[in-house]
Amino acid sequence: MSKEISISTNTSTYKRGAFILFEGCDRTGKSTQANKLFEYLQIKGHAVKFWKFPDRTTPIGQTINAYLTNNQELDDKAIHLLFSANRWECMPKMKNLLLGGTTIIVDRYAYSGVSYSASKGLDLNWCRCSDIGLLRPDVIIFMDLSTEESEKRGGFGEERYEKKDFQEIVRKTFALLKEKDDDDSLWKVLDAKQSVERLHEQIVEISLDIIENCSQLPLKEDN
Repeated sequence: MSKEISISTNTSTYKRGAFILFEGCDRTGKSTQANKLFEYLQIKGHAVKFWKFPDRTTPIGQTINAYLTNNQELDDKAIHLLFSANRWECMPKMKNLLLGGTTIIVDRYAYSGVSYSASKGLDLNWCRCSDIGLLRPDVIIFMDLSTEESEKRGGFGEERYEKKDFQEIVRKTFALLKEKDDDDSLWKVLDAKQSVERLHEQIVEISLDIIENCSQLPLKEDN
């Protein structure tokens, strides 16, 4: 569920940016497509900012990085809350950018946090609680790819969560989150087996439509 965020601004001149989110399992091409969209929008003259979670540059993000690269062990609930805190520390800046008319492209977000933690056996509703109040994206571009196909891609297995059996569970958990969402139109599921360029064309079409249609709408937050 979501609720609108009240803002104090001149509605006659209000024109906000779009929150475009890329989600999916590991090695599905999210980062490639997010970067291509960022470059495309820049070239076309859009005000745009790219964000990748976890943000490993912050103190919290550095702890997360040590965990993901198998250099530190943490309790499952503790690491889930750190992932959530990493998103929360970016909320003020993200909100200000959006309200100022800048579109933000985000590579992973709360949906990944919930899916990965719930796939480790944590209660799904508990996992969602720490993200209540976060900004809600205007669209979720979900890159869908079978685990067999993901395994064939370079780099699979380099980080903690990149294991075939676990990734299969994560994919099912993402599907469950989509099913539970009160706005099914939020999710745009793309077949990530397609060529990079064909996917890019589809993503550009989706994104330009979202940028135009949400510019006069209030921001929303998850609840």
